[in-house]
Amino acid sequence: MSIITTFYKYYQNFKKKKYSNKVKKVANVVGNDLKVNGPSYVTPNTELGNNVNFNGIKIQGHGKVIIGDNFHSGIECMLITDIHNYDNGKSIPYDETVISKDIIIKDNVWIGNKVTILAGVTIGEGAIIQAGSVVVKNIPKYGIAGGHPAKVFKYRDKEHYEQLKKEKRFH
Repeated sequence: MSIITTFYKYYQNFKKKKYSNKVKKVANVVGNDLKVNGPSYVTPNTELGNNVNFNGIKIQGHGKVIIGDNFHSGIECMLITDIHNYDNGKSIPYDETVISKDIIIKDNVWIGNKVTILAGVTIGEGAIIQAGSVVVKNIPKYGIAGGHPAKVFKYRDKEHYEQLKKEKRFH
């Protein structure tokens, strides 16, 4: 191995450790085996399960974000827990009131690159969100969703999923 390759690997590991430490320092709860492979930002209202893998995620707002076990994100993902008061506000397009709503992501969820998840959404266990999607409504257990707004277009094979889960075969 060349010295350049060795240095590059060292530098990559250094960055991953830096990203992980930052998430651990800010998040309210962090489970075991956190992996942070890209720049990621969480809030003090963030709770992370075990075997959470971030490849570049930004969580913003004052609402709670709960992410279950065996979560994987693509790069440049965003979870936004706040919305502006536009319906009953004192000015337009919105007033100074901020409305916070929680985001809940159950176990074994995978979200692709550049996914945006908006306030008040729950993503069910085992769901997959296609790259580039904007999730504005709840996604059911085993649902595979995509688009703007994200809609379920398929479901995982439930029996196969449950068998892998029983055997504790998690990536």
